[in-house]
Amino acid sequence: MTRTTAASLAMLIGTTALAYGQQQSENLERLSSFKTTGTTEFTEIEQGGEKAEAISRTLERIKLPDGFQISLYAIVPDARHIAVGPQGVVTFVGTRKTKVWAVTDRDKDRVADEVKDFAPPLAMTVPNGPCFSPDGMLYIVEQNRVIVYPAAEFFYESPDVAASEVVKQGELIPVEEESYNHTARVCRVGPDGKLYISLGQPFNVPAPEKLELYRQHGIGGIIRMDQDGTSREVYTYGIRNSVGHDFNPANGELWFTDNQVDGMGDDIPPGEINRQTEAGQHFGFPWYGGGSVRTEEYKGEEPPDDVVMPAVEMDAHAADLGMTFYTGRQFPAKYRGGIFSAQHGSWNRTTPIGARVMFTAVNEDGTAGETEVFAEGWLDENGEYLGRPVDVAQLRDGSIIVSDDLVGALYRISYE
Repeated sequence: MTRTTAASLAMLIGTTALAYGQQQSENLERLSSFKTTGTTEFTEIEQGGEKAEAISRTLERIKLPDGFQISLYAIVPDARHIAVGPQGVVTFVGTRKTKVWAVTDRDKDRVADEVKDFAPPLAMTVPNGPCFSPDGMLYIVEQNRVIVYPAAEFFYESPDVAASEVVKQGELIPVEEESYNHTARVCRVGPDGKLYISLGQPFNVPAPEKLELYRQHGIGGIIRMDQDGTSREVYTYGIRNSVGHDFNPANGELWFTDNQVDGMGDDIPPGEINRQTEAGQHFGFPWYGGGSVRTEEYKGEEPPDDVVMPAVEMDAHAADLGMTFYTGRQFPAKYRGGIFSAQHGSWNRTTPIGARVMFTAVNEDGTAGETEVFAEGWLDENGEYLGRPVDVAQLRDGSIIVSDDLVGALYRISYE
């Protein structure tokens, strides 16, 4: 390729990207003004068929407590975090790619009939984290932007949906801190009505010169803001990469998972489920790599005062991700008020571990009770992953659904 050709190609790419960006900006502006974009097509995912049969065969090997059943709920490519609509009409599923999927069970037979992309006129970048407010406002947290979709359960039937920016592109974190690593966000609307967003930091262990910048912006923490994006503040400090949090409905306390430092050995440091009882608490990273295990990089440094240790130490490198408090009535009483959490599975452990759903009881005084394996079998005897659970959410009938981004599916677990 000649210099002239290369320069012409670079100019063409730049011009195309600029035009695409302008089109996206115009689309968002039109949607926020309740105007059409001209988009008419959805991407629809076929349900049933040979893929569904193969997934169902895998589910036959999943072990659950007596009385529980697991079944395929929907085929959903790259399925990550889940937001169940307050009206029970549609479930939204984020991905680490460019799509959010709308999943609908129209005949209420507890199997999805339709899976299609949500808001196709808008390009999304790592829209991993959807969450609902109690009054039906859908928030989708992308890599570096937050958009709210009012009345998403109503508008999702059309490609054009009402939408507006809560945090503009490039303002969730500094643009120069954008990374391909630990960039999947999650969100919840808390009992105080504020929007809580986790911001994973991109390194295994960050360099000291990064710490003050990260502290100011809440990178490696959880931030909260009013639902219109104002009054932003850092709520939680000292997290490596939390990809799951929820509020205890009994007392409003925030609980969250956290992924520990890699490369310290197969059995250390432990994974974490944390309990936060007040704003501004620090959970130890990067001075601690998980639990009370000190990192090599900061072992000679004094940790912050009053570091909060995990409420639960989980198996090392099992990759604890999404979690939810169970508030339904379908499951036996022992599960009510407890936490279901998903373990994605290890990526660099000598002997793989994880790929399962865990249950942690929560005592009346708000402390953690016993943790046990609830669903397992996605990791076979050869160490091969047959599925990798990501998130757990509760349907209105009291059953739970589990997302799997390896297989590209939602599973439903029910009790009779």
